[in-house]
Amino acid sequence: MLALSSPLMGQALSNKVAVVTGASQGIGRAIALKLAEDGAVVMLAARNAELLKGVRAEIESKGGRAAWLSLDLRKPEAPALLVEKTIEMLGAIDIVVNNAGATKRGDFLTLSEEDWMEGFALKFFGAVRLLRVAWPALKERKGSVVNIAGGGGRTPGTQFTIGGSVNAAMLSFTKAMADMGVADGVQVNAINPGAVRTARLVTRLRTLSKERGISVAEAEAQMVADSGITKIGEPEDIANLVAYMVSPQNRYLHGALIDLDGGTTKTM
Repeated sequence: MLALSSPLMGQALSNKVAVVTGASQGIGRAIALKLAEDGAVVMLAARNAELLKGVRAEIESKGGRAAWLSLDLRKPEAPALLVEKTIEMLGAIDIVVNNAGATKRGDFLTLSEEDWMEGFALKFFGAVRLLRVAWPALKERKGSVVNIAGGGGRTPGTQFTIGGSVNAAMLSFTKAMADMGVADGVQVNAINPGAVRTARLVTRLRTLSKERGISVAEAEAQMVADSGITKIGEPEDIANLVAYMVSPQNRYLHGALIDLDGGTTKTM
């Protein structure tokens, strides 16, 4: 189901149409709000219709323009529908932000075949299918793609075998599509967020708090210290970088895999 709001004019991304997956909450929501603030018309995609309505209403309240589509990108036919409806309602596609997807943490021997299939189904194959069908529109408009991967793709861990593998695949896919984008005029980059204050991270902090008998604030301080990082990130940190990447003046940024993680990634 779709809904459309009023336009926002005079910003860096005016006359641009952006598709943001996983836009109902967390990092995706922050990205959608920032792109709309910068003038883009945003198609919000996720499974939860009520949350999408809320994001669209928030954009509208600030004078922006958005549409929303509730669908499950794990289904092979969903990306094509998203592209079809975006072009039908908004007229074009200039920006695609592949943000949807979360993977299960846990000891490798406890993770099931279904856990692995689920991990790749949304974050990796959802992005692959979406770019496959959106590419002609992006090529026509000399558009831009940002894949939200994750630090685990470069620094694997025993509790993050699925997520690290999926993110590594996303980074490889980004590089391949960036090479294709040179010929087709489509900018392609990726961001590797570290620990960001999403609902999942808050849950982890609360669990750590209970396990250690300390406050949530103390648990956060311990996580920061144990990880050797500057701080826990905010969804807006990722959103600001996405907006920078897709701004017209930053087209020289291409094929980049940027760690935005407070110093989590220690390798070259």
